Amino acid sequence: MGTIQALRGTRDILPDEIGYWQRIEAIARDILGKATYREIRTPIFEQTDLFERGIGEATDVVGKEMYTFKDKGDRSNTLRPEGTAGVVRSYIEHGLHAQGGVQRLWYTGAMFRYERPQAGRQRQFHQLGVEVLGSADPRADAEVIAIATDILRTLGLKNLHLNLNSVGNLEDRQRYRQALIDYLTPYKDELDPDSQDRLTRNPLRILDSKDEGTQAIAKDAPSILDYLGADSQRHFEQVQQLLTDLGISYELNPRLVRGLDYYTHTAFEIISDDLGAQATVCGGGRYDGLVAQLGGVDTPAVGWAIGLERLVLLLQQLQAQTLPVLDFYVVSRGTNAESQALVLANKLRNVGFSAELDLSGSAFKKQFARADKSGTVACLILGDEEAENNTVKLKWMVSKEQNAIAQADLLAKVDELRDQIAALRTETT
Repeated sequence: MGTIQALRGTRDILPDEIGYWQRIEAIARDILGKATYREIRTPIFEQTDLFERGIGEATDVVGKEMYTFKDKGDRSNTLRPEGTAGVVRSYIEHGLHAQGGVQRLWYTGAMFRYERPQAGRQRQFHQLGVEVLGSADPRADAEVIAIATDILRTLGLKNLHLNLNSVGNLEDRQRYRQALIDYLTPYKDELDPDSQDRLTRNPLRILDSKDEGTQAIAKDAPSILDYLGADSQRHFEQVQQLLTDLGISYELNPRLVRGLDYYTHTAFEIISDDLGAQATVCGGGRYDGLVAQLGGVDTPAVGWAIGLERLVLLLQQLQAQTLPVLDFYVVSRGTNAESQALVLANKLRNVGFSAELDLSGSAFKKQFARADKSGTVACLILGDEEAENNTVKLKWMVSKEQNAIAQADLLAKVDELRDQIAALRTETT
């Protein structure tokens, strides 16, 4: 029998890469916390009906990409293909609207879509997302865009572009939908097969077709911005002004419709061209009708999601991953010395230092080589002599200065050691 491997479209996130993921999560958690967003965690699978009603049966996600299965009770369940529907279901089920005010929520986790795997896009993928429920104010739209921009800029991304559009309200979209059908129908035979199928079911999705022939036809299609009613136009103008006030530049893109049926009014994408071809890093918009559509009270809402795989690819290209900050690397040789080294490393961690204990049992030379690679500030060395005398050799890695010290004295000099380590780190950065 052959070895068992990860399924196609899934991948392991190994320790050498995990630092990028942890950095994204730490920066996002800090920025979102300062903006009073609270984390929510929803189940990884839900009733299939949630996504059919929420995302839309005519979308590619529901029609082609969902992982759906029957459980032992013959109920249809689906691995979540996106995060918003589950958050809204939770908002309704637990009566979060009854708490009053605006609910600012964020989440992160795995999502699942059956599609062709490629760089930055897997069948099991991960998103970081925010949802603001309970505010129709254009400032909510601007706030979520500003927070996404802050997260991406803090991570070090520079070549970012905000594409902005309005898909109006339901009445606006119905008028535009008919105008789009009227424009595209004479070209039906020239459209790609997917777009031909979408022409009557979901014509707006034709606008972001990747087929070159369809793109050429759609280039001269009517603009949805010409079909916005007075209220939709006013909302969109206010969003644009607020972004200008925030110093966030943007480009209007009337063909930006996003892939899910629940969007209303503002739709946006943040694009990076650091991967060569332009790639969407963050996408979102307003979805004022979704809560009511799923059985809740009528509640305006806006949010976005960032694809973490694609973001990690960007960071790997732009930034070398730094080694974890390590205060002490502990090497030892000999039965008594190895036992004392274990105790010493544990005591150092308990007083706030990071300490890695070499568990190889190999010769000192090999342990010293691993200490050099670890990026540690200092190395602690215990052999038979040190074990017998309850001492330890302390070696500072940059200066190579080394001296013997009683183990008890080492642990008594916590503040002094912390200052020395901080000073050495400052010198080497």
